[in-house]
Amino acid sequence: MFYLYYMNIAIIGGGAAGFFSALNVKHNFSGYEVTIFEKSNKVLSKLKISGGGRCNVTNGCSISDLAKAYPRGEKQLKKAFKIFSNKDTMQWFEKRDVPLVIQADNCVFPKSQDSGSIIACFTSEMHRLGVKLLLNSKVNSILKKGDKIGLKLNEENDIRLFDKVIVTTGGSPKRKGLTWLEEIGHKIEQPVPSLFTFNMPQEDIRNLMGIVVENAIISFQGSKLKGDGPLLITHWGMSGPAVLKLSSYGARIMNEKNYEFKINVNWIGIKNQTEVSNELYRIALKNPKKQISNLRPFDLPIRLWLFLLNKKGISTEKKWGELGKKGTNKLTTFLTNDEYAVKGKTTFREEFVTCGGVSLESVNFNTMQSKVFPNLYFAGEVLDIDGITGGYNFQAAWTTGFIAAKLLPN
Repeated sequence: MFYLYYMNIAIIGGGAAGFFSALNVKHNFSGYEVTIFEKSNKVLSKLKISGGGRCNVTNGCSISDLAKAYPRGEKQLKKAFKIFSNKDTMQWFEKRDVPLVIQADNCVFPKSQDSGSIIACFTSEMHRLGVKLLLNSKVNSILKKGDKIGLKLNEENDIRLFDKVIVTTGGSPKRKGLTWLEEIGHKIEQPVPSLFTFNMPQEDIRNLMGIVVENAIISFQGSKLKGDGPLLITHWGMSGPAVLKLSSYGARIMNEKNYEFKINVNWIGIKNQTEVSNELYRIALKNPKKQISNLRPFDLPIRLWLFLLNKKGISTEKKWGELGKKGTNKLTTFLTNDEYAVKGKTTFREEFVTCGGVSLESVNFNTMQSKVFPNLYFAGEVLDIDGITGGYNFQAAWTTGFIAAKLLPN
């Protein structure tokens, strides 16, 4: 491809969004010089550990469901996914000899089940296309220099000039990590943790560590917030997709409460209490002489069933025929609305995700260009965008990185 003029492009941040932006800029404009500036001595660190080292690159859900997975950024991404969707992501990798597999839960992984396949793809493409990578190169500030953008690097007098810059520095756990962008006019949404597990130091359910309930619903008391899916009981409290979803949707309010609040757990995933009561009556009529401890309803794990009976003061020697209406109502209530106190949080693996960042008000999502600083673009978690677990956060990085790489003016 032939270009009438040459441009020098900088990518700030050597993570998933940074590499994807850089590779697509070079693909779109082969004659441009593209340089990735990474403040540490490593690149793609988060990508390497994601999905337990397998790298959940995206989610295979329908396009209509994709945007719904983002507590922050849904409206903007709904339009952006029309430009570059999860289907486009899968095609992008497979065209570059990275075969993918879609699991039953729609999570998409490399067929190798190894994040190294994605890293090798990016590294190979970087060398093939001629993208430059500078490690230990922290950008401290951005300056206007005529019609150029100046990047002030590690040393105070080290300023390098570029025609266009894409910021892909990832989520910042503290606001001070975004000050350099706020100083040039961008609105910043206060960063707080998202995707975390619940600590329950005062709850005995921790003794059931290792138990997984496949179809639970967790609700945040005093709100309409809910999370559903598998729930894992841990030695510190609760984890699993249901908890992570709820933590994502409730990130700000949970932070405001200093991570001390109550949740209700529906252990069986059935919302209609009448339906639950009718099933319990059916079991009692069919098995009146069986001990309640020996017949678990709704295939609950036996240890959890015994724990719940003990918690609610129902004798394990009581027979199903002896329950009566009062006992059945009690069973129905704690199966569908069991209460627990949360006091604190724990980061999900090493994969911290933040709610907050550069406000979406400061960015034109048609181009990903800043509304206040010409020729400056954004992609990835540096923006106030975050999704639930399941490959959605990477998909936001791929989509915003792809659009930014077009280097379109506002």
